[in-house]
Amino acid sequence: MPVDTKKEGGGIFPKSPWESPVAVHVPTPASVKDLRFSRALTFLCMIALWSTLRVLNFPLRFISRNTHSGLLHPNTNSTACPQWDALYPIDNAQIDAELEAIYASPDFKLRAIDLLAGAIRIPTESHDNSGPVGEDPVWNIFADLHQYLERAFPLVYTKLNVTKINTYGIIYHWQGLTEAKPILLAAHQDVVPVDPTTVSRWIHPPYSGHYDGTWIWGRGTCDDKSDLIERLIVVDSLLRRGFTPARTVVIAFGFDEEATGLEGAGHIAKYLEETYGRDGFAMLVDEGETPIMNFGNGIYFASLAVSEKGYFDARVEVTSPGGHSSIPPAHTSIGLLSLAISAIETNPHTPELLRNGTPFSAVQCLANYLPSFPEDLRSLAREAVSDDWALARLKDALPKLSPAIRALMATTQAVDVIEGGVKVNALPERASAVVNHRIAEHSSVAELQQHLIDVLLPVAASHELTLRAFGRVMKTGDSGEIAVSDTFGTAVEPSPVTPMGYGPYSILGGTIKATMATSQLYNDATVILGPFLLLANTDTMHYWNLTKHIFRFSLATESDYYNGIHTVNEALRADAYIEGIRFLTKLILNVDESPLS
Repeated sequence: MPVDTKKEGGGIFPKSPWESPVAVHVPTPASVKDLRFSRALTFLCMIALWSTLRVLNFPLRFISRNTHSGLLHPNTNSTACPQWDALYPIDNAQIDAELEAIYASPDFKLRAIDLLAGAIRIPTESHDNSGPVGEDPVWNIFADLHQYLERAFPLVYTKLNVTKINTYGIIYHWQGLTEAKPILLAAHQDVVPVDPTTVSRWIHPPYSGHYDGTWIWGRGTCDDKSDLIERLIVVDSLLRRGFTPARTVVIAFGFDEEATGLEGAGHIAKYLEETYGRDGFAMLVDEGETPIMNFGNGIYFASLAVSEKGYFDARVEVTSPGGHSSIPPAHTSIGLLSLAISAIETNPHTPELLRNGTPFSAVQCLANYLPSFPEDLRSLAREAVSDDWALARLKDALPKLSPAIRALMATTQAVDVIEGGVKVNALPERASAVVNHRIAEHSSVAELQQHLIDVLLPVAASHELTLRAFGRVMKTGDSGEIAVSDTFGTAVEPSPVTPMGYGPYSILGGTIKATMATSQLYNDATVILGPFLLLANTDTMHYWNLTKHIFRFSLATESDYYNGIHTVNEALRADAYIEGIRFLTKLILNVDESPLS
């Protein structure tokens, strides 16, 4: 059903379903706000671990046994992996119930799908090599998306204070009645480019927004226009029910998250800190890149990403004398570069398992609730909570299970780009490679740089090369030079870890449980919560100063994505899209009536 945004009254929905009261029964939840005080640090990582393995399609080669003596029932709480009760709005229960009835209607579903489809049809691609806003015309397409959003959500643009940042960043300010810290909801407008050579492989065109009755097709359906549109639909819905928040709600949309985030979230972060102050927000929820895992028998694992790995691209460049290739030296620049690369790859970073780290918490959760976790490691994990010998054995055993688990425990390195040489009979005077690093939670940019220096010093020494690393001369030589630098100047430290326990963490987790427990799509699911270390980066890397409570979460299971993200046939299950709207509605209402400072 197409949306006629030019109709009198505007908006994406017809007047009647929104303006007329809906007679509904307000359920009395079995357990409301009865949140037990406990540290929920461990559980999210467990989901992170399992989710990472499934997302990467890496098989868990666990040797399962028929007996699971240490396995906990999903309804059993654990000191190593604490859980929170489902959390339902109380003061706002009537509004929540009214909107639940509206969201369940076929008319609402079709109109919500049509709105997302309209956003998908605008190809807001961001590229790694784009110039600044105002200089590069590649950004102009975002103006089309802005016009579309204004037409589709006239009530939002009328009632909220809308601010444009660096031309295409958008901030919506919904003023609350109290001085309580605001909640910040983030998403991004841009999508990764579609490779023109793959268009023929799409079942439906990548910018069609086609709905086939089950799936919404197109680039951005999963990452991240669904999150963006869900946020605006929820605000529009609440406005039409006459809701005024007690706690201010701020929504921020960057526009280059798929590149560096510097043009969008980077500028937005500065504005928000200047406006609301350092640590001025109660909590932040941005996109989540790890879907909820379905463990079968109505049991789901919901992973809340509470931290992100750091990021560093190291350029290793070798220069040496050129000349005719008929009289070559023992090693050309390319040969010397290959020795440097070999040294890097044969000296990977050591995995660590620290008790205060997210990976350790993830292991504890897996050991408590994952049926296929090997019994010997399950016992070892429990002992490792207090036994150093068990911790050391566990640290050695886990990386051997899969590269994905190792990636959670160590800084990773991947030589992704290499170049050198201009002619077959000319000695190359230079050759270079770029090594991509994802820095472990326990490490730092400085530690990574020192590791590279330590690895490359012997190469430089054995071949009489100068080693210049990050602006410092570490060794001099007469035969050439190895230079190591920050390739793009985009180094990012590992993120702070969000506190886990009573407060924002428990509210978010309780809201997830409430949403899925009352969901027809997920069949009244039993949900286990757990913390997660995100291996990639989101716009939240620019928002660290705004709040200590940063979460990366989107409500969707792996089966709700047709073919994942950043690839052909990106598509989102329409029913999951509606579940995301339900979740965000409950989250805003729950946070609004919470005592968060």
